Amino acid sequence: MILSSHNLSIGYRDRVVGSQLDVSLKAGEVLALLGPNGGGKTTLLKTLLGLLPPIAGEVRLGDRSLASYTARERARRIGYVPQSHAVTFAFTVQTIVLMGRIAHGSIFSRPTTADRVIASRMLERFGIAHLADRPYSMISGGERQLALLARALAQEPQFIMLDEPTASLDFGNQGRVMQEIRALGSSGRGVLFTTHDPNHAMRSADRALLLRQGARIADGEVRVVLNRRQLEALYGAKLTVVQDRDSGESAFLPG
Repeated sequence: MILSSHNLSIGYRDRVVGSQLDVSLKAGEVLALLGPNGGGKTTLLKTLLGLLPPIAGEVRLGDRSLASYTARERARRIGYVPQSHAVTFAFTVQTIVLMGRIAHGSIFSRPTTADRVIASRMLERFGIAHLADRPYSMISGGERQLALLARALAQEPQFIMLDEPTASLDFGNQGRVMQEIRALGSSGRGVLFTTHDPNHAMRSADRALLLRQGARIADGEVRVVLNRRQLEALYGAKLTVVQDRDSGESAFLPG
């Protein structure tokens, strides 16, 4: 199955953020979306999710328009991890993760034994099982991000969209999440994540899409697209490239 857009224009009632965007994501592929603040990354992500309607063009999931899917049908196929998530009620972390199972039941039905097993497995997977009974509002921002990722995986979707998934995480948990993203692609899921760090894209993605002022300036194999010339044009800033003598791998540093 492929998630794709065709001649897509994105934005809001009062302004167009981007136009003529053709994007494709195959099952088993990891796509990194990079660009400066205000470049349209989150707006594009939300449009591909069906949370924002296209201004023009179309998003397709498989052989159907995404608009033809119900919200529950979309949730069974596409998981979403936002940048941040505010909770008014003191739900426990386990309850937040169990919410990912609503796509497979009813918002009014009690979680089944199978639902609880899947939620527990996801809590263990991200090392937050010890937080299961803690109020979600009383844990750190990084722990919340891990809980949201666990919730998205509890949906058992074929595609997962992550908006700056490492923004609130410490160095160690950044590595854990990026390894998980790579593993999700290897397991056959299509993954799209936005990031400001080209090093994360280089290590975990198959392809990179560079977006500036709502326009696609490059799209292709990650080691071809991510180079000093392209990244300096994307961010309008000088970069330093550091290469490891043993592995030959490159890393990008600002300035």
